Amino acid sequence: MAKSGQSAVFGRRKEPHTVIIARGDEIRHFTVRPWITAFAGSVVAAVTIGYVLATSYLVLRDDLIGATSARNARVQQGYEDRISALRAQVDRITSRQLLDQQMMESKVSELLQRQTQLYERHGRMGPILERAEAAETAPNAAPAPAEKPDTRAALPSAQTIAAFASAAVVPAPAATPFSFWSAKKAVSTESAADHADKLFMTLNQSLRTIENEQLVRIDTLADNAYQTADAIKEALGSAGLSVDLNYGQDAVGGPLVTIDKAALFDAKVKELDQALTALEAIKKEAQKLPIANPAPGLTITSTFGIRRDPILRQPAFHSGMDFRAPVGTHVQATAPGTVVRAGRNGGYGRMVEIDHGNGFSTRYAHLSRIVVKPGQKIRTGDVVGESGSTGRSTGPHIHYEVRRNGDAVDPLRLLKAGKTVAQYL
Repeated sequence: MAKSGQSAVFGRRKEPHTVIIARGDEIRHFTVRPWITAFAGSVVAAVTIGYVLATSYLVLRDDLIGATSARNARVQQGYEDRISALRAQVDRITSRQLLDQQMMESKVSELLQRQTQLYERHGRMGPILERAEAAETAPNAAPAPAEKPDTRAALPSAQTIAAFASAAVVPAPAATPFSFWSAKKAVSTESAADHADKLFMTLNQSLRTIENEQLVRIDTLADNAYQTADAIKEALGSAGLSVDLNYGQDAVGGPLVTIDKAALFDAKVKELDQALTALEAIKKEAQKLPIANPAPGLTITSTFGIRRDPILRQPAFHSGMDFRAPVGTHVQATAPGTVVRAGRNGGYGRMVEIDHGNGFSTRYAHLSRIVVKPGQKIRTGDVVGESGSTGRSTGPHIHYEVRRNGDAVDPLRLLKAGKTVAQYL
């Protein structure tokens, strides 16, 4: 008799495994099938084998990890190098901008200083130029002085320099996106620093031109003053009138020592002042001499020296010169002075004598009328009387006589010198 739970045909039957989970009154049970157990075991075995194989591969092939780490290190180093290069470039640009700014400030300060110096020079030149223009009466043959440069108008103002400076430090415009039209435009390669240098060069050239014009103007005025003084001195010397003015003759030699531009300007101004002083002095001396014409426009009828006496008709010495003049013609003083005689004087008839100092005196004779009196101060051109025929005379005329230290001299020579000197006075 077969046992219970066994099959007579197939033998003993295997019961499936059951998992029972009891929780209080709750009881759950799961039946574990053989195939599920086999599948789970296969999955676990496959994962385990795969993990073991992967771990073995990585362990055996550690060069892959090293290569990856090296590549990552190289990439990181490359980034760090690039960042360092960019930082260095930024530092260079910043340093260059600071240096450019310092250079701009230095150049602007220099330009403003030079501009102030030029304004100060212009202020110093103003009075001396006015003095030079007042004394400047160059002859026709002498070269005409150059026109005075309007330095105040030519000088750039402080606002102009500041505008140039601000334009110089403006950064270059940012690059615009590429387009078909922009490709046709001319691309400027000039940097802000180059543009600033050009602006400062232009300003420097302008200021340098003004400085040179000032120096040339001073030189021209000094040369004209010396030429005029020399011409006056030569004209007076030709008439035997020496003027002792040793201008420009005190320095006769020595080593050559160059001076800078600032000292050069002062030296030029000093030289011009000396030239004007010499010119004014020689003009002042010339104006004291009896070189003017006592009867402008009248004809000379008799000169100084030996002539036939109009009364005795024999050779006699004529101590002056005669002008043909109708009665009543005004007779003018030929130099400033003081009247020492005004009345009748023998053969001179009515006569006026003027003392001009320095040993010079003049006489105006045969007057029909005297309008001055002794002790009266006379200026050049003042009327001293009217022509006539008083005294030893054969007809109305003007007798003009010049005496130096009591001796009669030829008035014609003085009149010729006065005609030459008149264009300078």
